Amino acid sequence: MKRPIDFVRWFMPGLGVKRWLVIAVFGAVLFVNGASRWLTDEGAHVGINELVDWMVGDFFPPADLSYVFLVLGFVLVAVGIWRWLNSIVSAVRPYGTERMIDALLETRLKRGYKIVTIGGGTGLSTLLRGLKKHTANLTAVVTVSDDGGSSGRLQKELGVLPPGDIRNCLVALADDEALVTDLFRYRFTEGDGLTGHSFGNLFLAALTGITGNFDDAIKVSSRVLNIKGRVLPATLAVAQLCAKLSDGTLVEGESAISRSSAPIDHVFLDPPHAEPLAEVIEAIRDADAIVLGPGSLYTSIMPNLLVQGVAQEIEASNAVKIYVCNVMTQPGETVDYTAAKHVEALISNAKARVCDIVIVNDELPRKLLDVYAEERQLPVVVDKTRLDRMKVQTVRAAVISETETVRHDPEKLAAVVIGVIDQQIAQRASYVKFKSAPDEVEPSAPLPRG
Repeated sequence: MKRPIDFVRWFMPGLGVKRWLVIAVFGAVLFVNGASRWLTDEGAHVGINELVDWMVGDFFPPADLSYVFLVLGFVLVAVGIWRWLNSIVSAVRPYGTERMIDALLETRLKRGYKIVTIGGGTGLSTLLRGLKKHTANLTAVVTVSDDGGSSGRLQKELGVLPPGDIRNCLVALADDEALVTDLFRYRFTEGDGLTGHSFGNLFLAALTGITGNFDDAIKVSSRVLNIKGRVLPATLAVAQLCAKLSDGTLVEGESAISRSSAPIDHVFLDPPHAEPLAEVIEAIRDADAIVLGPGSLYTSIMPNLLVQGVAQEIEASNAVKIYVCNVMTQPGETVDYTAAKHVEALISNAKARVCDIVIVNDELPRKLLDVYAEERQLPVVVDKTRLDRMKVQTVRAAVISETETVRHDPEKLAAVVIGVIDQQIAQRASYVKFKSAPDEVEPSAPLPRG
């Protein structure tokens, strides 16, 4: 049995229905007015009003007829256009009218910005969950350096690349109503050898064995989950993330790095020459915007930028380059780091200017500050003056939600990211138009990069 279409959904933002309905009504008014004028010019007298008054006079007072006809006319035009659109869709789509609104939304999403997101962990999946409501042209470039938990066990036992962060991004971009999404999230709590593993990780590991390639396994999983956009590992090379601490100590492995007692000087891959996927480079070159983070600075974002050529391609790109700074500092990685220190570390380790805009949270947590302080986690201080000296534009916005943890809110963050891209592209368009005018003077100061 087909589900009934909720008429209210037609009035959702972005469908393009309301504007055409208004145009249709306006056109109908002009048509009637034009017809009336033509008949008058021809000397014809059509007593339409008198005829209608005679027909409905027993039901409505003459003084109310204008209001009745306005409402009735609007309803008839709206229903007529609605049913007309439904008839067209019924003729061309196998699912008939029940998916018409979804089809219109999909069309709108396909016209969205081409956005490349880079990172890993829960931060990247949070951002993707919000962005998929704005565009279907998403490419998530995900780190494959995780060596802890279920991912680390599968890497050691089966030799597959760590699937955990990939799985999180696939689920974030999937159809939320699909049962298979819950299946991918499911984590075994008992069973010999199964405890701690998620079904999604096992599924990706099994598909890697069947297809012989981790990248192909991700593509098959993407089709199973019917995701919006695509998920790509930064590299298919097996490379361990390592760090040199400020006291000269060398630390090997992502999980060990995040437990470091001394500040991190820099991170690197071993072996250092990990080749990126060709699709990653193509996506960066074709992007309207590139978004780094949110996520652990050294263990989620940085490993992607250490893959050969990725940071340099980002620097060379004309895309809007955004870094989403973490809300809280992280023990073992960014203790006492300000927003500017995050950006400095990012650019220094990448050896390239990979961001021109930083989005920072402008709303202090209200409930969990004391809990986080006990773990040496504090809100990241926004030192705008220092960021200005680095020629990095600061965008402050309330982008968090508090439940059991302090995290970025998917919808708030996505709205800010899209707003920044809108603004930057509009500024660039105005700047190009201004430059192309032969008789005008150049602006006194250039627009911010990115």
